[in-house]
Amino acid sequence: MILVTGASGNLGSATLAALRVGGAAATGGSRTPGEGTRHLDFDDRTSLDLTGVSTLVLISAGYAEDDQVVGRHTALVDAAVRDGVDHVVYTSVTTAGDHLGFAPAHRATERLVRASGLPWTILRNGLYAELFGGLLMWADDGVESPFGNGALAAVAREDLAHAAAAVAANPARHRERVYDLVGTPITAGQVADRLGVPHRTIELGEYRRRLLDETPGLLPFQPPMLVSIATGIRHGFLDGTAPDLTELLGRPVSDPLAKAVAAASAARPEAGL
Repeated sequence: MILVTGASGNLGSATLAALRVGGAAATGGSRTPGEGTRHLDFDDRTSLDLTGVSTLVLISAGYAEDDQVVGRHTALVDAAVRDGVDHVVYTSVTTAGDHLGFAPAHRATERLVRASGLPWTILRNGLYAELFGGLLMWADDGVESPFGNGALAAVAREDLAHAAAAVAANPARHRERVYDLVGTPITAGQVADRLGVPHRTIELGEYRRRLLDETPGLLPFQPPMLVSIATGIRHGFLDGTAPDLTELLGRPVSDPLAKAVAAASAARPEAGL
């Protein structure tokens, strides 16, 4: 049995769906499980029952401070060892993202997985095209961003889900492999052109101010995380490509520009009217 954590989230649910479409025996785990999924709460070790699981797809339990994220992952890896899981597949962050504000938790988890003694595969996922488009900010006459002319080797979330499913369905083939799953470089200007609107660059300090002063609901760790993404793209650290994703998928990657444009378009104020 394959178990995918974070089954209520976007990447986890898409990975589980891809596995099931492919005919794999797979289930999901979530703090808020639905029909046919297990209750798994990373903050409650008593809920971490992995009995009968052969391959564990550990979708990163982000959206928290690093110590919380690593603690959650530690609990699940410990449960995997205890319950006799045969292979762990972990969704990390792209190699080029070492400087990102959320990279340390990912790299620490990679160490945990490798030190567990279990067979493993690391999927170093590039940043989502959907995220890139969603981070563009609509102004009266177009879109604004802190990305400048920098490009992001963005990836469609569905491609990452299908890659994770391909690995989980045949884990022995991918034992002790690290894959860098990045896509085709795109820029904010290209997204704006496709939308038919101008793009204006704002400075990183202004972006930070807007996050802190004008973006309700952000958790304390999120503004520096988002600024680290912005400066990484702006200064050309996240535009490198690699063949791993295409090879795992066995097909060309989905067009990340189209995904980014769709996300930006959905965030347009008129879209909600």
